[in-house]
Amino acid sequence: MSYVQTLVDMGFRRERVEFALQVTGSEGVEPAMEWLLAHLDEEVPSAGERRVAGAGAGAAPSASGSQEDPAPSSSGGGGAGPGAVVKSVKCDDCGKVLKDHLEVEYHAAKTGHSNFSESAVEKKPLSDEEKAAQMAVIAEKLKQKRVEREEREKVDALEHERNRIRQGKEMAEAKRRTEETEMKKIVDERRREKEEDKEARDRVRAQIEDDKAARRAREAPQMPSKEPAPSVSSPSGVKSSPRDYTETRIQVRLQDGSTLTETFGVKEPLSAVRVFIQAKTGIETPFALMTTFPRKLYAEEDYGQPLEVLGLVPTAVITMTKAAA
Repeated sequence: MSYVQTLVDMGFRRERVEFALQVTGSEGVEPAMEWLLAHLDEEVPSAGERRVAGAGAGAAPSASGSQEDPAPSSSGGGGAGPGAVVKSVKCDDCGKVLKDHLEVEYHAAKTGHSNFSESAVEKKPLSDEEKAAQMAVIAEKLKQKRVEREEREKVDALEHERNRIRQGKEMAEAKRRTEETEMKKIVDERRREKEEDKEARDRVRAQIEDDKAARRAREAPQMPSKEPAPSVSSPSGVKSSPRDYTETRIQVRLQDGSTLTETFGVKEPLSAVRVFIQAKTGIETPFALMTTFPRKLYAEEDYGQPLEVLGLVPTAVITMTKAAA
């Protein structure tokens, strides 16, 4: 496992780990962790800032061509005198001791300080107690971040559940409205079909009535104007000639006990009575007609016979019954 991944698994951010390894020269996990613990509350510069700082540090010494590096400032008690071994760099603006030029770049990028001097004071590493204290601080911060993350996850989960419930309600409401719309369309369609059926039946009935009226008009005898004839008393015991009827009144007894009454022309066939019954009742199943006195069940060929031929003049009672199997 790499140094970066090891330190990241310990809870440090990747950008801080990479900068710590750069500052410590990638000497291992322990030097990088010591630097991280020593600079726990400090922000690390971004990659762009580090590149800018490195470029500035590299360009500064070459300003005078081949001149040697200038001697560090001797201001401050920690400055390195002539012949002294340089062990660190001191910030003359705030007095902080820095280990190497990477820390100098980091400190300059963070604080904006620009006055540094070499120092013979060695920056002491953290003691075991200081490391333990820093680790305790890190553990506490990690624990706090974990608690904050768990709380945030709970809030997110609760919000997600609320959104799910709201979306479920919205979908159910949309489904209900769609079903209501479809049901309304079905009801309207059925109502329209019933109205169309009723209009069709009314047209059939009206056509039947028109046909009957036209038939009666065609079959009605032309009554010539008659002059009053002298009354001749017929001898007693002589029957008068039978009367000629042009219409007959038919009463139909339906299967449910109700009755229908209609006037037909004597020349109309019995089938006209059947059509009349169908138009009035809307019955579409086959049925038969019969008379009670005399009892007669009309056969299929009888429906083409005129009513006067069948003896249904001037009045008759016809009973509706089931068709013969």
